[in-house]
Amino acid sequence: MPIGRQPESRLLPSAGMHLWPSGGMSAADSHAQGHLVYAASGVLSVHTERGTSIVPANRIAWTPAGFTHQHRAHGHTDMRIVFLPASLARLVPDRPAVFLASGLAREVLLTLAGPRDLDRTARARLQRVLVDELHEAHERPLQLPEPRDDRLRAVARLLYENPADTTPLAALGHRTGASARTLSRLFHDELGMTFYEWRTQVRVYQALVLLAEGHDTTRVAHACGWANPSGFIAAFTGVVGTTPGRYAATIRRST
Repeated sequence: MPIGRQPESRLLPSAGMHLWPSGGMSAADSHAQGHLVYAASGVLSVHTERGTSIVPANRIAWTPAGFTHQHRAHGHTDMRIVFLPASLARLVPDRPAVFLASGLAREVLLTLAGPRDLDRTARARLQRVLVDELHEAHERPLQLPEPRDDRLRAVARLLYENPADTTPLAALGHRTGASARTLSRLFHDELGMTFYEWRTQVRVYQALVLLAEGHDTTRVAHACGWANPSGFIAAFTGVVGTTPGRYAATIRRST
C-alpha cells in the first residue's frame, strides 16, 4: 500500500490525531518518547520488529521510545496518539504491548488527543490516570508474531493473501519446500503456537478489518474461512473478547 496517502493531522508535542484514508500507511519511524495509539474509528495495525498488532476500537497499543514502527489504517480511521513522559513510560512495558481499553481509558485518551486545550497540570493528571487504567486492564494482545524463517514466511504470505484458504499444513509445506513436521516445529519454536492457532488469528484479524468496513457477520465468516457463522463467532470471541456483533456496534458508535 503506498505511503503517499497521507492523513489529515493535528499534532501537539504531547498528543494529536491523524485522520487516515482507508489503506493509508505511515513511513517507518521512531520517537524519543513512547506513545499510545487508539482508533476512535476504523482499525489500526501497528508493525514493529516484534510483529504486527491489531488495534480495534476496544484496544490501546503502546510503542516504547526508540522502537521503529509503522501504522496502517483499515477503513477510514481516526487515529489518536498520546506521548508519555519518561517518568510515566517507566510504568508500562519496555516492549510493544496492547491493552484492553476501558471506558475511562478511552475517554481520557480522547481528551488528551482532542481539540481541547489543557494546561500542564491537567494534562499530567490525565496522563497518570490513563497509565493507572492500563495497569488495571492488564495486557490483552491482539498480535500476530512475525515469522523469521523463510519457510514460515512463505506460508504466512499464502495465508495473508487468502485467509480463507483451508489447505492442510502438509500441502502448504509441499508448496513452500518444507515438511509438515518441520513447519509445525517452527511454528511452535518461533511463534509459540500451532499452525492452526496462528491461522485462526490471521482470520480473526482479517475479520476485524471487514467488520470495520461494514460487512455483516455471515459474509465476514465465509470470507475468512468459516463454513458457518457460529464457529466464526466462537473463534472471534475467544481472540477479541467480544462477539462480532458487539464489536461492530462499538465501531458504529465511534463513527
